Amino acid sequence: MSYELDPLPYDYDALEPHLSEQVLTWHHDTHHQGYVNGWNSAEETLESNREEGDFSSSGGALRNVTHNGSGHILHDLFWQNMSPEGGEEPSGDLADRIEEDFGSYDAWKGEFEAAAKDASGWALLVYDSFSNQLRNVVVDKHDQGALWGSHPILALDVWEHSYYHDYGPARGDFIDAFFEVVDWEEPSSRYGEAVQLFE
Repeated sequence: MSYELDPLPYDYDALEPHLSEQVLTWHHDTHHQGYVNGWNSAEETLESNREEGDFSSSGGALRNVTHNGSGHILHDLFWQNMSPEGGEEPSGDLADRIEEDFGSYDAWKGEFEAAAKDASGWALLVYDSFSNQLRNVVVDKHDQGALWGSHPILALDVWEHSYYHDYGPARGDFIDAFFEVVDWEEPSSRYGEAVQLFE
């Protein structure tokens, strides 16, 4: 199976002034494409090793599948979580669940922002199927800190390449900008799918 980079679900300049066309173009077309290429290359190595019965490079290729595959999946989620129509608070079942599990939207947001400021990779809102609740998690790189059995609902990429061109070292300003473009329709749909599977 070969993985491909889907186009952005909006124009490159659609999230301005919060996220610039220049950053989205580079981040999507070059950086995200690199994870897709890395995943495909690692899969090709594994397939070749299986055919030849030589597994001397399989350990490294498996790490590359995890790293690049997680990078591709999380970036795909990140793009889908935003839209030019974003910026509102969640509503419906997801809003109710956030209130139930965190006490209030403001409490959830404060904790999510803390995760984003502490992460060296991603801040994620996930549905934890083991505990049957929503959680914020700090994920370093793309795969360190993930919680087994959890399903990502909302993703914020806080690697420096995501914001430095637009915001310099001011990560907090970038986090604020993200909330100006978050579109809760897609995360709400993901939450509904996860709940149907596990509750």
